Amino acid sequence: MIGVVGGGQLAMLLVEAGKKRDIQVVVQTAVKTDPAAKKTKEVILHDPTDAEGTKLLARKSSLITFENEWIDIPSLLSLQNNEVTFVPKLQSILPLINKITQRELLNSLDIPCPDWLPILLDKSLDIDLPVDWRFPLMAKAARGGYDGKGTKIIKNLKQLQELLEVDSGEQWMLEKWVSFDKELSIVSSRDINGIIRSLPIVETYQSNQVCDWVLAPADINHDVEIMVRNIVSSLLSELDYVGVIAIEFFYGSEGLLVNEIAPRTHNSGHFSIDACSSSQFDQQVCITSGISVPMPEMLVDGALMANLLGLQRNYPISLSRRLDDLRSIPGLHVHWYEKEEEKKGRKLGHVTYLLNKKDAVSRKKEALDILKTIRKIWPTS
Repeated sequence: MIGVVGGGQLAMLLVEAGKKRDIQVVVQTAVKTDPAAKKTKEVILHDPTDAEGTKLLARKSSLITFENEWIDIPSLLSLQNNEVTFVPKLQSILPLINKITQRELLNSLDIPCPDWLPILLDKSLDIDLPVDWRFPLMAKAARGGYDGKGTKIIKNLKQLQELLEVDSGEQWMLEKWVSFDKELSIVSSRDINGIIRSLPIVETYQSNQVCDWVLAPADINHDVEIMVRNIVSSLLSELDYVGVIAIEFFYGSEGLLVNEIAPRTHNSGHFSIDACSSSQFDQQVCITSGISVPMPEMLVDGALMANLLGLQRNYPISLSRRLDDLRSIPGLHVHWYEKEEEKKGRKLGHVTYLLNKKDAVSRKKEALDILKTIRKIWPTS
């Protein structure tokens, strides 16, 4: 048995991967109706950030992994020191739970990333921008941001001053605007023997700063692929990281730049459930439980993954009708998270379509054709 701190869709998909391996997964979450709680036989009903709840989880399983990085690491160290195995180790996660410490780590390893500087939101604070910076700028919360939350596009000096005058004491960072041609992502794993395995590099497409769809594999040249994999190897080795990790990149005229690192399974790797011999969730289950870890080979020429986000409350077509229409598309794999309420912009599920074209140009056309059909039924939020 393994434990998972968290009860959302990532935890739910870990539970499903565990069932395929005949490995029971117990989850720590505050609500019985959370996606993972509906799928598992045993739930620790405590908020995932509650260390006391994680102590109870540890009584059920001494092998524990995480749905996300929003954890109180200092409060969990005593558990790790008392023979509870966290995957990844708490020390490996620590530099990654804060975007500022992520960037400090990247800078220390000479891994390219956008130019940035830390800021603290406080009325008394002013800031001098580097002379070569121009608007717009990207502002990011150091902790807790996801799916467009905790980010702001700063278009002028007035908006920057308004941000700085928010009296919250929160840490943020400012980032020089990056002009890129592609957004890329890779999901990789590292086992206890230091062996690194990776899913194919994918290209991600955003809408309103939220992932809309993903195309696997990405159409990139060999040099870019080698650089991506070298960065993965450098980071995982430096952190002595064991588990699954996702790294997002910008690629364009400024070269390859690391955007963000997520110490967990990731939305950009969902295609692997249907398209690979071992999904990102299977990798995490195998590594956490200590069983043999397979190589995640692509079983098809390519794959499209599209997110299903909640639509506005008065949307004229019912949720059940939309789902039925999606399920009627030949070859479309529908993954539904069974959340209790449809809220605008909320991730409710995803769909995957396996692509058959051999070359990248034809594959992308194939993906766009099926995406058009999907979005007629379920528009982008």
